[in-house]
Amino acid sequence: MSTKPTIVSTFSGCGGLDLGLQEVGFDPIWANDFSEEAVQTYKHNIGDHIVHGDITEIDPFTDDTIPDGDLVTGGFPCQDFSMIWKRPGLDGKRGTLYQNFRDFVAAKKPKAFIAENVKGLLTANQHKAIKTIIEDLEAVEPGYIVKPRLYNFAEYGVPQFRERVLIVGIRRDTGFDFKHPAPTHGPRGDMPYKTAGQALKGVKDVPTNNNHMKIMPRTVEVLKRIPEGENFTAIPKDDPYYVKGMISHVYRRLHRDEPSKTLIAGGVGGTWGYHYEENRALTNRQRARIQSFPDDFEFLGSNTEVRRQIGNAVPPVGMHAVGERLMNLYTGNYTPVDLEEQHAYLQTLSIKERLALADQEAD
Repeated sequence: MSTKPTIVSTFSGCGGLDLGLQEVGFDPIWANDFSEEAVQTYKHNIGDHIVHGDITEIDPFTDDTIPDGDLVTGGFPCQDFSMIWKRPGLDGKRGTLYQNFRDFVAAKKPKAFIAENVKGLLTANQHKAIKTIIEDLEAVEPGYIVKPRLYNFAEYGVPQFRERVLIVGIRRDTGFDFKHPAPTHGPRGDMPYKTAGQALKGVKDVPTNNNHMKIMPRTVEVLKRIPEGENFTAIPKDDPYYVKGMISHVYRRLHRDEPSKTLIAGGVGGTWGYHYEENRALTNRQRARIQSFPDDFEFLGSNTEVRRQIGNAVPPVGMHAVGERLMNLYTGNYTPVDLEEQHAYLQTLSIKERLALADQEAD
């Protein structure tokens, strides 16, 4: 039996969120994902407690193979909320999968939960999606206080400007007054941003997931025309190698003295992310470094599949500050407060006001 706070993990992917929490003292004991390749990567690196399968066919109320957990986590699918693609939100096929996460919370009644999603969740369905999700999670018995906040993981030591919503719920009967942790890096922190150049130092010596992608001669010529830190828009329209791109990720090169722009999981047409100096796409190991995965974390699958796993993952280092803050709940290192009163106050605020308060309270 684990002496550490245990995690029941949903929508686990290759394990970035679980790994980050494990690194600060939590113990993942059950996990699930729909992708067979991601499950194999998770098993290879974190543990064989992950179950491959469709979460909509798993009933956490009746399946006695699912243990109770102190913390329930889940990065429910984000494509229906993503600002890059069309956003049906809760009306999309995968927009209601948060309900399966909610069911795990309802079945296990953990002291806390963490849900992760893209920034686009905040504006999907004319801002109604995030409101509905929070209301549903707050209604789970015996009652939770839910605190969403938009994080930029570069502000927490990840060498990448990556904005994601973290929705943290605390069971109200614990009296644990959770406040989101303040930024540690960048202008709002005590340390400078970690840069792409720092992240990629010595990466060529890592033996796994480091093979170069095939690159067409035309792509090489395109990259020759793009300075580091810039994208396809740097090429003049009258240049024979001009590229008409739709999103800023197209032929985006890293800048060695800045965090990377957000890495994405899929897409063609020059969306792989490109080295700041060499005229080529990043290797998957370089992408993993930018996502803050340790070098001994080996991804399984094809180049495209590994890219998908890395791009969909939560950066492990980005979860350290939240995990460390939540650890106080499980060690008892806190003074209980009346969360019913705080919960009642939060009900008077709009989602925009709640987000602003979470950022203001961060300490």
